[in-house]
Amino acid sequence: MNEDTIKLLRECNAGCKSATNSMEQVISHIKDKGLKSLINKYNDKHIKIGDKCHEMLNECGEEEKDPKSMVNTFSWLTTEMKLMLKNDDDKIAELMIDGCNMGIKSVSRYLNQYKNASKESIELAHRLVKIEQEFMNDLLIYL
Repeated sequence: MNEDTIKLLRECNAGCKSATNSMEQVISHIKDKGLKSLINKYNDKHIKIGDKCHEMLNECGEEEKDPKSMVNTFSWLTTEMKLMLKNDDDKIAELMIDGCNMGIKSVSRYLNQYKNASKESIELAHRLVKIEQEFMNDLLIYL
């Protein structure tokens, strides 16, 4: 496995972890059953992609990358503060849409940066971008 493949898989895995952390953080605040179901559905999809990244890294003896603890802490605090100010489902949908947008941009950037990654890892990254786009579109009705 070449270095670009390893880096792309690590970044995708870290992005999936950040996404699932955010979804799990807000789930208890959600009142609408449809929104809760939607977030659980996409949380499962992110877990599956993260697991696949982890599996591919393990196959070549590489370790996964965790999101930076300062970034995680800042993200958690920011979300908690926003939910304290307005704890409505539309605010949660907005936070999730912002996260999708960040995920789309960062994974797309990594795809451009790690052009020599394996075909399988590139396809996995594209699948992650597609899931983020679908999630964002599905969240729009909750704004």
